Amino acid sequence: MTEPSPATPYTKPLPDPNPVTRPFWDAAREHRLRLQRSRKTGTYIHYPRAVSPFGADDELTWEDVSGRGHVWSYTVARRATAPQFEADVPYVIAIVELEEGPHMTANIIGCDPDTVRVGLPVEAAFVDVTPEVTLVQFRPRTAPAE
Repeated sequence: MTEPSPATPYTKPLPDPNPVTRPFWDAAREHRLRLQRSRKTGTYIHYPRAVSPFGADDELTWEDVSGRGHVWSYTVARRATAPQFEADVPYVIAIVELEEGPHMTANIIGCDPDTVRVGLPVEAAFVDVTPEVTLVQFRPRTAPAE
């Protein structure tokens, strides 16, 4: 996946934050990964939601997380999955298991797609695509976890 340059307008689909997802997207714009956490169970969850999967009596709070994890599963798109992505092929679509437990779907960037493998340690990479929107992707982690 190529990163946009300031001179190149971003023409791919963009998220449409709503009151439930806005804390996630606001944190991403600040290059932080922020997830919801159940007060009842202590479990982190992703995707953002208005009601906890652990019961209506649970409260979900927002917390910063490490952004570290590993590739849980992936595929290499050698044909664009939509016309807007034709210039990016080949690119990796992955499910990343975060150290905190949840899974996130994202692209793996910053490496040859053929070097990605299940178990590859990754870290969040924040891609500023417009002044208002930053996407959360992942890149191989080369430094040891802190």
